[in-house]
Amino acid sequence: MSLDPETARQIEELSHDDRPLLVLDVDDVLIEFIRPFPNYLKSKGYELRLETFRLHGNIFETATDRPVERELASELIDGFYASQADWQTMTEGASDALASFANAVEIVLLTAMPHRHRDVRRRHLRSLGLDYPLLTTEASKGPAIAALRGPAERAVAFVDDMPNNLASVGRHVPEAHLFHLMADNSLRELMPPIEIEGLHIVEDWRDAQPKIARALGVPT
Repeated sequence: MSLDPETARQIEELSHDDRPLLVLDVDDVLIEFIRPFPNYLKSKGYELRLETFRLHGNIFETATDRPVERELASELIDGFYASQADWQTMTEGASDALASFANAVEIVLLTAMPHRHRDVRRRHLRSLGLDYPLLTTEASKGPAIAALRGPAERAVAFVDDMPNNLASVGRHVPEAHLFHLMADNSLRELMPPIEIEGLHIVEDWRDAQPKIARALGVPT
């Protein structure tokens, strides 16, 4: 999959930087998703039953006990993003971990969500003290990070909770340091084994921070 044109435009807005690059997913990496989302669904008359590692097919209408169609599931997810400031809070340890890097690295947030929610998400992240550049993409993350890195031979680390995103970055930026971090580690049992060469599986931000620092060659 090629680079999302809107993501490319957002990348062009950023200033040139040659520091080591740290790219972070947002949902269930920096802010909680899988814990508050069921509460949002409950307020709308629905229930999340995580029997597999996906949302579609696992959302049920409470009144009828029937799984909702894919289109309605997408509408519910979209509604959650529109009202995210009412539901999503910081992942434990994320703020301190990012602050520890100070000015040693370039930090960019890359979230897979409809571009129309970018401003809402950016305002919410800033309200939580996460005032870092935010990119949205509706396509694969690998091409986005390849473009974001640019021609400079600088170290890259990428943190995400979704294996497909990590695999995409591994294909497009083979030398990138990949970190699998989940706000709720209980979900790991729903996932098939992740077969990505060199992947770092971390338990939380306290575990991740020194490993990312070493990967990027900056002080811990």
